[in-house]
Amino acid sequence: MLIDPRTDSRALGLYVHFPWCIKKCPYCDFNSHPLKESTDQGAYLDALLSDWQHQYELLGEGRLAGTPLGNFTSIFFGGGTPSLFKPDYLHALMNEIPSLGAETTLEVNPGSAEYFSFEDYKAAGINRLSIGAQSFSNAQLAALGRVHQMQETLQAFERARGAGFDNINLDLMWGLPGQTVAGALADLQQAIDLSPQHISWYQLTIEAKTEFARRPPVLPKDGFLQDIETAGLALLADAGFERYEVSAFARPDKKSIHNLTYWSFGDYLGIGAGAHGKIGVEHRVVRTQQPSQPRLYQHNPRTIAPVPVNTEQRALEFMMNTLRLIDGVEQSIFEERTYIPWESIQTVWHELVTLGLVASDRCAPTPLGLRYLDSVLERFL
Repeated sequence: MLIDPRTDSRALGLYVHFPWCIKKCPYCDFNSHPLKESTDQGAYLDALLSDWQHQYELLGEGRLAGTPLGNFTSIFFGGGTPSLFKPDYLHALMNEIPSLGAETTLEVNPGSAEYFSFEDYKAAGINRLSIGAQSFSNAQLAALGRVHQMQETLQAFERARGAGFDNINLDLMWGLPGQTVAGALADLQQAIDLSPQHISWYQLTIEAKTEFARRPPVLPKDGFLQDIETAGLALLADAGFERYEVSAFARPDKKSIHNLTYWSFGDYLGIGAGAHGKIGVEHRVVRTQQPSQPRLYQHNPRTIAPVPVNTEQRALEFMMNTLRLIDGVEQSIFEERTYIPWESIQTVWHELVTLGLVASDRCAPTPLGLRYLDSVLERFL
């Protein structure tokens, strides 16, 4: 039973982190570590099961009771490269998680797609794939430190379709080192030509503590970046993809339920090394976070303790998420999910309305506000 997290606060997501990959990319700031022959996936499964049981007792049981059918509305396996997780272990975990009717996504790296069968992942309960194409230029893929080439992405996509997956997202980056407008549009057109249900098209940014931060590549200048974005948005719209978040584009009725939960300040649990969670409990918002090092996490996955989010931070976090949504959410959702009266920010909101940066009747950005989102969010600091 799929529900819209933007309007229905019963939605509850689950994020599961797999912290290993074949090789860490130079732009990546996610919690990921190179997979070794000695990595014990069975031990990690045991830790995930223990983590899940503890969080179910601590937060999940009561919250799940309020969801439709008493199940998660979305589950997302992210990483790292979760398509390196053995399907049998994934199946064992899914057997313990209330998931009937949930949108259940697995991130796939084309360079590891041949390790296991897409049919096995489907049998384990996965019904949506997110394939990390990033680019269809082999030169760009090499510059990004990816372990795959264009042909492997095409093959992975074809195999996924052959296995019966009818809900596939393609991750694609733009603003790559030395990329031209024509090159960026060629990448995007190749993704469109595969006819996925969803495209995540996002700009490469240099994050702290990454290899690119230590040795920055030469990126396109601002004028080129604006030209790429303008032309790319038009191309996606012409192809029938609706932009519903800053970097997310979907066919009708194929928006990501899980990501909408994040972006509308909905509730989700997080299990696995470094995983975060956020839950509204008794008119408070609490967050959870697991140790990022797999060894520390596996040593004791039941150490998690909810940490309350203070009033000012709640308001800022709500805006940081919901104002990325093109249509935003109803203003009533602010009070419903932060437990803060709308009146407390009404003066700031009215000022932003006067400047033409946000909508007057919804918690949503205008096109101008979307362009200057950082400036908008500064008003809530």
